[in-house]
Amino acid sequence: MRPESPDATVSPVSATLDKAAEENFPVAPFFLPRAWRDDLMAVYGFARLVDDIGDGDLAPGGADARFLGVSPDRAHDRLAMLDAFEADLRRVFGGSDGPPHHPLLKALQPTVRHRSLTPEPFLGLIAANRQDQLVTRYETWDDLLAYCELSANPVGRLVLAITGTATPERIRLSDAVCTGLQIVEHLQDVAEDLGRDRIYLPSEDLKKFHVDEADLAAPSAGASVRALVAYEAERARTLLNEGTPLVGSVHGRLKLLLAGFVAGGKAAVHAISAVSYDVLPGPPKPTKARLLREVGATLRGEG
Repeated sequence: MRPESPDATVSPVSATLDKAAEENFPVAPFFLPRAWRDDLMAVYGFARLVDDIGDGDLAPGGADARFLGVSPDRAHDRLAMLDAFEADLRRVFGGSDGPPHHPLLKALQPTVRHRSLTPEPFLGLIAANRQDQLVTRYETWDDLLAYCELSANPVGRLVLAITGTATPERIRLSDAVCTGLQIVEHLQDVAEDLGRDRIYLPSEDLKKFHVDEADLAAPSAGASVRALVAYEAERARTLLNEGTPLVGSVHGRLKLLLAGFVAGGKAAVHAISAVSYDVLPGPPKPTKARLLREVGATLRGEG
């Protein structure tokens, strides 16, 4: 049973968890053991909510702010909300002021205890969203990779921890997959991110391809923007290929789950290429048929 919200008309829990269906990859598919599905959804709820706080995309009604003890006049202050969210996260790990307040963090607490999870990956995701409030442009590819280390890689590390399969080599491969997935998402969302005054295409690459910010605000992409997106898409594909051996390093249902993550990214790259790299009208989304083909190829160990 889902916890009730202070606002009876809007459940912040369902508003957050229902977004799992919109992701490029399966979050907690039916073929996994129930315990894994529950734990993965608990982690997803945390990750999705912290992103929604950082993007100002919370459910209407202000329930999340009330759960976190943020006054209505500060509910739109994203940094204040992130500070309150971090304080509630620390309650998950045994803070001195009692149990967590937000229902999604209450749901996370049993997972943290049962799987012996550490605070660092969760704090990394919060730090990434704080950075989003302060940094809106990235000068170099290395700068963007450092952001992905906070914004994406903790998710894969949590999946490995939940499934009891973390090793240094698997973490390295997982980081490549997660960074690749994050880059693909940035490419899908160029127009949406620009609407939030954020650009996740390195400034040095914009200069290299003679693209300025006004070009990214156009209804459709010109040749220079398409060339830039194709260049970044190939970088994302390279990262996904680099991380693909992660799938072959595990067995059983976990192998299928990880294949779904990798395949989701590769199918999204294909969707971007299928629109000739014109991502400005809206996010290109992969078809289910393409996703299934990519899953099959990933399981067979094909690049």
